[in-house]
Amino acid sequence: MSLRLGDTAPDFEQDSSEGTIRFYDWLGNGWGVLFSHPADFTPVCTTELGLTARLKDEFAKRGVKAIALSVDPVESHKDWIRDINETQGCTVNFPIIADHDSKVAKLYDMIHPNADSTLTVRSLFIIDPNKKVRLIITYPASTGRNFNEVLRVIDSLQLTDEHKVATPGNWERGDDVVIVPSLQDEDEIKQRFPKGYKAVKSYLRMTPDPKANWSGD
Repeated sequence: MSLRLGDTAPDFEQDSSEGTIRFYDWLGNGWGVLFSHPADFTPVCTTELGLTARLKDEFAKRGVKAIALSVDPVESHKDWIRDINETQGCTVNFPIIADHDSKVAKLYDMIHPNADSTLTVRSLFIIDPNKKVRLIITYPASTGRNFNEVLRVIDSLQLTDEHKVATPGNWERGDDVVIVPSLQDEDEIKQRFPKGYKAVKSYLRMTPDPKANWSGD
């Protein structure tokens, strides 16, 4: 049975490049990004893991931990990490799960038989502090992920969890946002959005980003 948005992310215990991981304990009370790779020593994955390592500070500002996965064993991961550090100008600073028995891949439905019957596809999950799945993206093996988009979605999720807004298409932090249609009380609107709003339509009300100081993250 596949995971859907709002489902509880399954807990697990598995080996990794940084020792045994019990997922919930490792996550703690923060956000997590769990993403899978078809195999070690593959070119696209090498660039993705290097990029993730270089984005550590950006993830940390948002209270997010990253953790990768492939079905190869720990020793293979450690050898691969040396290649990643060498070729990508980084230091891999997050664990890579050694899912040798595909236990985690099956829990998270990362193996798509019509694409490959044994290797994981490029699945990515954003998991919130309540251990709920908030985003699922699956890429084909030939296409590397856009981690700027992952950060953008995290920004949106954290903003919309805190305020009664939604973010429009192509939104970036600091852009105007949409007041949710369920909020109709004008006194509450004035209290929540002191800069006012523009009613493009009755259901489309734009207001300045209520999180004014993104740079202070």
